[in-house]
Amino acid sequence: MDTLRMTAERLRDRLVAADPGLLRLHRAGLAVGGIVFAIAVLGLAGRPIPTIMVAAIGAMQSAFTVNDKEPRAQAVTLVLAFCSGALSLTVAAFGITRPPLDSVLFILLIFLAVYAQRFAPRGPALGALAFFMFFFSMFLQIHLTQLPQYLLALAVGLTGNAVMRFLVLRRNPGRELTRVRRAFRARLGRHAAAAAAYLASGGTERRRNQLRRADSRLHESVLMIEDAINEVMDPPASELLRRRAIEIEIAAQWLSLVVRRTSTEKLPDEVRDELVGSLLRFEHLIEHDPRELPVISDTDEFSRMLVTGSRLRDKPEPGDELRRAIAELALADVNAQRIAEHDYSAEAELPEPDEPEPKRFFAFDNQARAALQAMIGGGLAVLGGELVSHQRWYWAVLTVFVVFLNTSTTGATFVKGFRRVVGTLVGIFGGMLLALLVTGNLALTVVLILVCVFCLVYTARVSQLVMSFFITCMLGLLYSMLGTFTIDVLWLRVAETTVGAAAGIIAAVVVLPVRTRTVLRSDLEAVLGDVHEFLDGVEALLSGRENINVIELSRELDRSIEQVRTTVEPLTHPMSLSSRRDFGASVLSALDRISFRARHIAARAEPGLLAGDDRLTGLADRISHNLDVLTESVRGCTQDKLDRDPETAVTRESDDRHVRSVLTSLSRLDEGIIALGRVFGVPAAESVKPDVGRRTRSAGPEADRVRTTSQENVRRSTQ
Repeated sequence: MDTLRMTAERLRDRLVAADPGLLRLHRAGLAVGGIVFAIAVLGLAGRPIPTIMVAAIGAMQSAFTVNDKEPRAQAVTLVLAFCSGALSLTVAAFGITRPPLDSVLFILLIFLAVYAQRFAPRGPALGALAFFMFFFSMFLQIHLTQLPQYLLALAVGLTGNAVMRFLVLRRNPGRELTRVRRAFRARLGRHAAAAAAYLASGGTERRRNQLRRADSRLHESVLMIEDAINEVMDPPASELLRRRAIEIEIAAQWLSLVVRRTSTEKLPDEVRDELVGSLLRFEHLIEHDPRELPVISDTDEFSRMLVTGSRLRDKPEPGDELRRAIAELALADVNAQRIAEHDYSAEAELPEPDEPEPKRFFAFDNQARAALQAMIGGGLAVLGGELVSHQRWYWAVLTVFVVFLNTSTTGATFVKGFRRVVGTLVGIFGGMLLALLVTGNLALTVVLILVCVFCLVYTARVSQLVMSFFITCMLGLLYSMLGTFTIDVLWLRVAETTVGAAAGIIAAVVVLPVRTRTVLRSDLEAVLGDVHEFLDGVEALLSGRENINVIELSRELDRSIEQVRTTVEPLTHPMSLSSRRDFGASVLSALDRISFRARHIAARAEPGLLAGDDRLTGLADRISHNLDVLTESVRGCTQDKLDRDPETAVTRESDDRHVRSVLTSLSRLDEGIIALGRVFGVPAAESVKPDVGRRTRSAGPEADRVRTTSQENVRRSTQ
């Protein structure tokens, strides 16, 4: 019984960690609730099923796309969405009587809908609803004489969403913030448990892999939680909590490094047991309800943890470094909880929110290019779709619209189209099975449709393939409910989806194509610029010239690297050639190394730590030179070589352990840059440049190793 309970709790923790704040669950609830409202109102009024379908689509799409932060702005967007959808229905009803005018209008609309994505958050809502209203007008063959009842149905669907959004499932930022905190702590608790298991096992390969996965999942969780924080908190609290979450991540990664190093030492059994027990006690503290915090910082366990971790001895004892790492992580966690409770007493100053730059209405950029490609792809889809079916060609146009949403390269369009086709193909079997099982049972059909709607909304931001599967299942049920279900219709859906995906890919390849490697090089320029800015900030902080928030600079670098990860996905996809996959994997590996070292430096850097030390200037000059060379190489306009020195040691025996840690990490950061240069074929010369100071010892293939840690820097406020 206890095993089942623990398994259920761990499953719940993983689900919560995957959806911080339950925001996707809330959005799926809005969609289903709005559809139920529309069915109830229009069903009681005796309206036919097609009108209920239009209301349901209006309710579902508004749940998907209306993402304004303030309730008043959401209400305005819903009103504008009705105007946009009503206009689209009217134009479609007029065009359907004069073919091929309907095809021409649909192609123009796909351009406007994709172009509108640039005006977030309102543009995507208006564009998407207009597109889907036109699509369902084709699907249901709506004529001008039927228009009033369908406009009424659209109004009912949007009203259902408004009722759910503002009354039934009204957002509670305080409750959502508690869920966000619980999600983060669930992942942090799993991280502490993985560290304890690794140390207890003596560092087996299996436990090492578990600890690596825990590090990776914690990093992913922090990125998701940062986005969730912006939705549930207002500045400056959201910005402060975001920074504190970064500090927790850095402290947790430091703990992982120290655990790996400690496991290689010859520890007495009682010391190892004590350290494992400390990690497990920390996990226990983390599992407390976050609403109890920061009161938990007053507990005896927490106090003992800090005292033990900050104790200084003339002669260090085995495990001292790990005790300090545990104390740092506990303190970083409590600092974050104080911000979540709106306690800013420990903050030196509150950050000022950034003002977003206004978007130009007319501009030829990536979004405009994607809109043009989508329009041409839509034209090709109409031609190809007509060859497959004169009645259902619009399915192909729908696929073109979907594959061009939020894609920036030809490769991304290809991968998205492939996933759409595969999801549809798999969904055929699910749709056939469900439709055959519920034939003649209207109530059960409606229930299963609601289940499909919930699942497709819940998974929309996670997996295009899974979403396509549930859409196809839902369509099979809709055809069954309309009495027009046949297996041939679902196979026709696959054929039209394939035609649409092919049309989109052809348009992306032929019309103003943007290769993945082209965008990758642009993104890498941004990454290298962020590394340069981070390095300048670190040098200014360590030299004592200026007190700069290098933790924030390290996070900006993290976000740039995440953008590269998104861009490089087509190269690492299983469909890609092995050479392209190897190239993409090598780029990500080098960037992960740079990102980790930057976070480590940010955690250890203190004002004036290396003031007057020539090694700091030498390292900074050398890294800066290598960054300039690599940036020029990425641009394709340099023949210079990177500079490295495999001989000269960067640290001295007399160095403080903290100084040694920072210098070693700067050295490893430079090695990461050289590794990235190796991916792009930039040679490294082992020669001294006249304007470069002392050299650092090359890390080469040597694994990252922990040198030291410190308690004092954890107490330093982010400024």
